[in-house]
Amino acid sequence: MTLLTWLLAALLVIAGIAGLVLPALPGPLLLFAGLWTAAWAEGFAYVGMKTLIALGVMAALASLADFIAGAFGARRYGASPRSVAGAAIGAVVGLFFGLAGLLLGPFIGAVLGELSARRDLLAAGRAGWGATIGLVLGTAAKVALGFMMLALFLTVRFL
Repeated sequence: MTLLTWLLAALLVIAGIAGLVLPALPGPLLLFAGLWTAAWAEGFAYVGMKTLIALGVMAALASLADFIAGAFGARRYGASPRSVAGAAIGAVVGLFFGLAGLLLGPFIGAVLGELSARRDLLAAGRAGWGATIGLVLGTAAKVALGFMMLALFLTVRFL
């Protein structure tokens, strides 16, 4: 049973780390679930309630930062809700086209989303730029908080 618990914890942590950069996965929440499962596998002997609460707060902040940064970037540059949705869809589609797709996908998706709301190409380009900046900033915040979660867990567990 302990081996299965550790296997589940490892899979959740791996999925969580992947989800920090992949927009389709709730990375911080999966990471938290994996770290909680790892603590549970040891009967919470090394990682206790205070650390788990801190990890939970960090996971919530990472999830919140992702949404706030995306919305801020889009709103700052006058994007419509369709543009924001287009940026998210473009990020998912961009995954299949490597690094260029990850960078261009949100921009193209936001521009297409904005063009479906308005016909002004200049406004659509500006909205696409803002949505892309927001997505990149949100992902950076999510990755930073995710690795801080890992560092905290490993520090408490092994020191």
